[in-house]
Amino acid sequence: MTSRTGRAAVAACTVALAVSLSACGSAEQAEGDGEASANAPSGKGDDIRVGLLLPENQTARYERFDRPLIERHVKELTDNRGEVVYANAKQDATLQSQQIDTMITNKVDVLILDAVDARAVAGSVREAKEAGIPVVAFDRLAEGPVDAYTSFDNEQIGRVQAQALLEALGDDADKGQIVMMNGSFTDPNAAQFKRGAHQVLDGKVTVGKEYDTTEWKAEHANKNMEGAISALGKDEIVGVYSANDSMAGGVITALKAGGFSTLPPVTGQDAELSGVQRIVAGEQFMSVYKPYGPEAEAAAAMAVALARGEPLDTIAEDTVDSAGTPDIPAVLIPVVPLTRDNIQETVIADGVYTVAQICTERYRAACEELGLR
Repeated sequence: MTSRTGRAAVAACTVALAVSLSACGSAEQAEGDGEASANAPSGKGDDIRVGLLLPENQTARYERFDRPLIERHVKELTDNRGEVVYANAKQDATLQSQQIDTMITNKVDVLILDAVDARAVAGSVREAKEAGIPVVAFDRLAEGPVDAYTSFDNEQIGRVQAQALLEALGDDADKGQIVMMNGSFTDPNAAQFKRGAHQVLDGKVTVGKEYDTTEWKAEHANKNMEGAISALGKDEIVGVYSANDSMAGGVITALKAGGFSTLPPVTGQDAELSGVQRIVAGEQFMSVYKPYGPEAEAAAAMAVALARGEPLDTIAEDTVDSAGTPDIPAVLIPVVPLTRDNIQETVIADGVYTVAQICTERYRAACEELGLR
């Protein structure tokens, strides 16, 4: 994936998105359904059916944040007349292709697709295109003729993780080796996280073991970490790059079982509740907080606009390239490194979690130490 307009536009995208959503809503109220229908293909105004296809239900974000946020924004943009038809593939690429076929058969107006396997889904994307159904690639850039894309700057995420790891290592960076626990090889985001991390880490640390895991699962990361400890020796491992929080949990379990009296710094991503609690406890060094609200807003706004046949230029100010599909309109959302120092200002302030959710009995003392009350 390559950006055409550069990362300086990322912040502007978020501002432009907020403006465009507000303008869209006010225009609908001022002009009424008649003009909305006149501007839309096939008479589409607010009576829009959005097919939402999410990849799995193991990671908390999809059911807790992405689905309800997208559903809410579609309703807001369509005066409560839009409908979201939902399907979760449960990490099964074949099942997801069947779900897309069903939505094509049922003639939804637009698809929001978070692909299980970006390459395998390309044929289904082409089928949707041939049926006149535009596709918004959500969170992962699916291959095929997608019409729009929203996600986070994935190479930036890798760089943020790697830079945090280097800062945590300090003078210990050259006193041992690190282990890299990358994401699933079927997820194009994982390759981008990995590439961004290597941009920062190469030449500054020695990577003793590096793994591309399967399906982002904690148990796979746990098994790989056990292998790394056995191969390198626990005294040699000074840090672990973990691409997300779920795998970080598996890594940390292996480190504890492997006899580490003091845990080395471990990175993560997604600010999952368990990850935030491990950060509070000092077991996990950091995560990457990705504001799901702006990403969901972007997906809903682009989907509704595409269903109506409206241009995306007021929503998407960046473009990306996918295999065989150049210049895809895109909204890329900035991210924030999450550590013990900014939990209050990020996930709590944004309403992702309450203090009570984070500071259960097990973490109460650590929370009090951080001033989380």
